[in-house]
Amino acid sequence: MKIILLGAPGAGKGTQAEVICERLSIPAISTGEIIREALKSGTEMGRKAKSYMEAGQLVPDEIVIGIIRERLAKDDCANGFILDGFPRTIVQAEALDKMGFAIDKVIDIEVADEDIVARISGRRVCDSCGAIYHVRYKSSAVDGVCDKCGGTLSQRKDDQPETVKERLIVYHEQTEPLKEYYRRQGRLFIVEGEEHIADTTRKTLAILEEAQL
Repeated sequence: MKIILLGAPGAGKGTQAEVICERLSIPAISTGEIIREALKSGTEMGRKAKSYMEAGQLVPDEIVIGIIRERLAKDDCANGFILDGFPRTIVQAEALDKMGFAIDKVIDIEVADEDIVARISGRRVCDSCGAIYHVRYKSSAVDGVCDKCGGTLSQRKDDQPETVKERLIVYHEQTEPLKEYYRRQGRLFIVEGEEHIADTTRKTLAILEEAQL
C-alpha cells in the first residue's frame, strides 16, 4: 500500500507513520531523513542539495523530487511506502503522479492551530542529553531539570509560539491545498487528531483496515 500522510507541523504524523510502518511492514519515508541520507551517501542529488544548504538556501523542488525518486526506486519500496513530509506543494504532488506511483490513500491528520501551538510550545529539551519533555503531557519531576541526567531543560527556538505560528501560516498557504488536490482524486481521508495520540492512531488504523477488506 502506498500512503501519504498530510497534516500541519505538530499534528503527530511521525507517530502515525511509525505505527503504519510496523503494521504493514513498509518503509516510512521522511523527507528530512532521506535528504540527510543523500548528503551522507554523496549521491548526485545529495551533492546538489548540499550546495544549496551550505549557502543557507532552500533546496529547490527539482532536487527534492529527484531525491524522492531515488528513494522510492529502492527494493524495500516494492510493496509500498509511507511518505511523511512529501509532497508539500501541488507542484511536488504533480511530480509524484508523473513518477507512476499510484497512491492508495492520503491521510490528513487534522488538529486545530491553537492545539498545535500548545503541543509544540510546551516541549522542553535537555541541553545535556537531549531527552524530551512536555510541560503538560510529560513533565519532569523537578521543573526545568532533566530526570535522566540533571541537565537544564530549555525551549528550542523552533518550538516558541511565534515560530510555530509562522510555520502554520506557511503550511496553510503551501501544503493545505493538497487536500483538495487529493480529494478530487478520491484518495483523501480525514482523521481528526485527538488529545491522546493512541486515539488518533486507532482512527488511522481503522481507515487502513477498511482499505484491506
